[in-house]
Amino acid sequence: NDIYAAEEVIKKSRFIGFASHCTNWDDAQILLQNIRNDHPKARHVCFGFVSSSGATGSSEGGGSGTERCSDDGEPTGTAGVPILGAIKGEGLSDVVCAVVRYSGGIKLGAGGLIRAYGGTGRLVLRSAPVEVHVPKRTMRIATRTANSGAVYAASAKFGGVTSGESYNDRGELEVAIVCDEENGDRLKEALVDGTRGGIMFL
Repeated sequence: NDIYAAEEVIKKSRFIGFASHCTNWDDAQILLQNIRNDHPKARHVCFGFVSSSGATGSSEGGGSGTERCSDDGEPTGTAGVPILGAIKGEGLSDVVCAVVRYSGGIKLGAGGLIRAYGGTGRLVLRSAPVEVHVPKRTMRIATRTANSGAVYAASAKFGGVTSGESYNDRGELEVAIVCDEENGDRLKEALVDGTRGGIMFL
């Protein structure tokens, strides 16, 4: 996956943000380790990670769930949580965002750290392209061939895409339909109505 970077200097401290598309914690850990390897002299490598799969939870440095963050030695709540907030504030998921800090010797205070880590996180996230993923539903049905017109009409009405057409040993049409998740229930109703109940969902 591509890694995007952005940098800013705040009161002589250098903050470098990194962001990458990432769907699971194992891949996120590899990316974070690579960043640490590339910046061995950095005082802190803090991060936030949000995935759309799994149970929700957050923890310092790890744990199970879709949200994870680490302050990596900064005062509790001043780095990882603001980075996590930047990810969620941009409406993103399936992303890991890390901010590397090279301290410049001037204390920023808790408020300054929160603004710096959250701000650098937002900066790099906004510099990266965003992909919109629309949840899909797949259903496979069987019906008499006489109902094929009604099946294709209902599919088209709700943006469904048909594939894998075949005929079973009873001579019935079997077909897979993929549609947006939000249209799934209405498509199912339309298929039942259009075939007068003469349809099986496999």
